[in-house]
Amino acid sequence: MSHNEFRAAALDAAARGWHVFPLRPNSKIPAITRWEARATRDEDKICKWWPDKSRSNIGVACGPSGLLVLDLDAAHGPVPPRWAALGVEHGRDVVALLAARARQPDPVDTFTVATPGLGEHRHFLRPPGAELRGTAGDRGRGLGWRVDTRGAGSVITAPGSVGGVDGTLVPYTVVRDVPIAVLPDWLVTALTPPPPPPRPTTAQDLPATSRRVAAYVNAALAAECRNVAAAEEGHRHLTLYAAAAALGELLANDWITHSAITHHLIEAARHHLGVAGFDWRELTTTIRDGIEAGRHNPRVITERHKGTCDDR
Repeated sequence: MSHNEFRAAALDAAARGWHVFPLRPNSKIPAITRWEARATRDEDKICKWWPDKSRSNIGVACGPSGLLVLDLDAAHGPVPPRWAALGVEHGRDVVALLAARARQPDPVDTFTVATPGLGEHRHFLRPPGAELRGTAGDRGRGLGWRVDTRGAGSVITAPGSVGGVDGTLVPYTVVRDVPIAVLPDWLVTALTPPPPPPRPTTAQDLPATSRRVAAYVNAALAAECRNVAAAEEGHRHLTLYAAAAALGELLANDWITHSAITHHLIEAARHHLGVAGFDWRELTTTIRDGIEAGRHNPRVITERHKGTCDDR
């Protein structure tokens, strides 16, 4: 088999224990669907994905690879005043500042890759049991300006890939080839979402109704929660709103309570918090607005038989 530098880089990444998949050439966009589930360390599969003339970049699925990556970027424009006042010029300065405030060393001693836009990827191992997803900047659970994190559900670009900068292709290059460190405890704490609020004990999920209606509502509730849980970045808001509106139609008939809808949709969407700016306010406001829209349009169940749908 002839040499292909992208295939070699993909095999090298897999040898590090990372689950890889192809990205579009010169980009960070997945070239396959269901990339997180299909990412692999299998050499035969990798060789098929990167044939001899392939120019596909290499994506790493952070979830199955057990990684939490700090994606630190350069300013690329004016620094916001509140960060400039602290002497910050780069995402790495933000991390150093946070470490100093936590009275901890700057977490630099780990495998690090320079990115084409003068940024860097610091790779860390997620501690066992840590359910850490991605964050963006200082929104939600984010760490700060020009600091993104890539965890479960996120992709990073592996060394050996290339990206365009002002019309020139620049490689992702290893600049600190040392063992990957475990994510420091203080960063685990900073990135861990708050525990879920206690479920209301006074609200009933389903008011007394027919067996058929109860089964219908339970099925609808489960389906909408699955949709919300599986929503992809860029579609979360509309998916959550549509789910809340659909369940609001059931609320209009007194088939389910407002608090039950809110509780179940919050639980379904909780793992999205802190990902790409999706925060608690957007979560709760979207649910509230969707329910309000749906409750003005009562759901009608088509009868299977003549007569009432009350099976009691």
